[in-house]
Amino acid sequence: LPGHPSDRAEEYPRRGQYQKAQQILRRLLSLAETAHNPNDFEIVSLLNCLGIVYKHLARYKEAERVYRRALALVRKLPSAAPEVIASLYHNLGGLEHARGRYARGEPFARLAVRIREKALGPDHPMVAADRTALAAILDRRGKFREAERLYRRALDCFRRVYGARDYEVAVVLNNLGAIRALKGDFSTAQRMYRRAIAIKEKVLGPGHPELATTLNNLAVLQGKQGRHQRAQQTFLRAAAIFEKTLGRAHPSYQACRANHASLVRTMKLTREAAARTSRRRS
Repeated sequence: LPGHPSDRAEEYPRRGQYQKAQQILRRLLSLAETAHNPNDFEIVSLLNCLGIVYKHLARYKEAERVYRRALALVRKLPSAAPEVIASLYHNLGGLEHARGRYARGEPFARLAVRIREKALGPDHPMVAADRTALAAILDRRGKFREAERLYRRALDCFRRVYGARDYEVAVVLNNLGAIRALKGDFSTAQRMYRRAIAIKEKVLGPGHPELATTLNNLAVLQGKQGRHQRAQQTFLRAAAIFEKTLGRAHPSYQACRANHASLVRTMKLTREAAARTSRRRS
């Protein structure tokens, strides 16, 4: 029904309103647990959703706790769907990615791909989402060739199933852009980032933290290209979104501000070098 708390629990994360989402999810979880005949499938689903929200809020220990509780519960169910187990492994891998513990996350992510591919087939979009999550871990481990192959396979699937303007397409373009930037292919990286930004703005809105993530990446790239003023404007926009939605203590805001501070130092050094060159010529 419209306006039901579960509807709002799904709506708030889409808007980047994670604090409100976790409040509703915790209330729903309490109601589900204390019901006369608790529905274990519903409890697993609520725990999984709550873990996702906790991860976005950088409450990593709480996210791990609810994910592992959901995994233990679903394993006891007589008809546990493999897709549910795959989703929990997918999210555990994503949690370790967020923590920067990429080696720990890789086995979870590979297991998610293997379980879901067996259940749904190799061309299902949910398998493509698992491949994207695995690739995100692999590229942080320097395994760029495998990561890029997985990204491009997932991108083909998402475009075929969802169309070229889907959010999942934006996620892959953002991540592929990061790999191209690391390899020095700045023009391709910029094109991918800008396409991802356009999709995220349309799908998520102009104030979503997922948009700010790609804006931050674009700003870093602009700094490497020597487009310092443009990079500074992009950093400020990203930081404002992170601050409003996640707060100043969140790692995403802190990373964005650190990247901006590095740009400011580079701009200062560039100005000083230009001034010294001018003095020598005069």
